[in-house]
Amino acid sequence: QVRFVESGGGLVQPGGSLKLSCAASGNVFSRYAMAWYRHSPGKRREMVAYIYTNGDKFYVDSVRGRFTISTDNAALTMYLQMNILKPEDTAVYYCTALMPGRLEPYEWWGPGTQVTVSE
Repeated sequence: QVRFVESGGGLVQPGGSLKLSCAASGNVFSRYAMAWYRHSPGKRREMVAYIYTNGDKFYVDSVRGRFTISTDNAALTMYLQMNILKPEDTAVYYCTALMPGRLEPYEWWGPGTQVTVSE
């Protein structure tokens, strides 16, 4: 089992930026598609973005153009650059790998990192 640790969250004003990091315990980025999810109280867990091993990326409509997903295989780290943040982006953000051939996450959740967008 691979372990992930998310970091980089915090409190930011609307319109601000944050860069989240996802540190992996092993070299998974060349083996699995990877995804960022978020979960806020009263809502279902939502996939925010994912990246295939070939570098292709996908974003949900609500973040497209504002968020950028990337990986650094040498550093065993995935990132989520978040710009023009909105209050509705407030959530705990998690990263994990996706099952091959499916867009289902492995249940390898880390502790998550809290992002709060507020005045």
